Amino acid sequence: MSKKPPRRTAERILEVALDLCNRFGMTNVSTTQIASEMRISPGNLYYHYASKDDLINKLFDQHECAVLAVLRTSDLVRDLPATWSFCEALFGCVWQYRFIYRDLNHLLANNRRIETHMQVLLAHKQTALQEILAGLRHGQSLQWSPDEAQEIGAGMLLVLMYWLSYEYVQDPRQMVGLLVPYLPAGARQQLDEWAQRHVPPPAWPAAAAVQDAVVAGRHA
Repeated sequence: MSKKPPRRTAERILEVALDLCNRFGMTNVSTTQIASEMRISPGNLYYHYASKDDLINKLFDQHECAVLAVLRTSDLVRDLPATWSFCEALFGCVWQYRFIYRDLNHLLANNRRIETHMQVLLAHKQTALQEILAGLRHGQSLQWSPDEAQEIGAGMLLVLMYWLSYEYVQDPRQMVGLLVPYLPAGARQQLDEWAQRHVPPPAWPAAAAVQDAVVAGRHA
């Protein structure tokens, strides 16, 4: 009789914890509820994760890896379609781990590890957005001063971090729309045409597919 493959209990715990935290909010979900949802004992859960903080930290690590995978593609973004795809991929990361952003103030106040990692991640996002704005300025002859680029990047980051609703997250035009006042007529038309024909995917790209999505947008 062949041996059964080992069960992915640790991975399943993360999947269920993520689902519950996204649905009900992190502060409203306990390890007991997670164990009950999985129909395992709390002791089995604690065997894999010693505390709720361990679980949340692991989920944050997953989110961090997904975001960094997107940010590493910022040097590929040189036009508006690629910018759209880049923003969509970032929104996908936010939506997949939306409890982090909904409960961000609580996490920053009570989890030192997430506080320090989020500060670094925020700096990476700011750098990536400035790289994109520089690429657009060069690739599409857009005109804005360094101070204006800082303001545009800050506005885009604010939208990404704090404006979280399903309808909004499905459509990157609100984030990319911050560029519109600086676009020449031809570029505005290009952005409008792209937005009209673009249909958001039924599910956001997984972290492994993020770079492909951005590259596809670059060559669209």
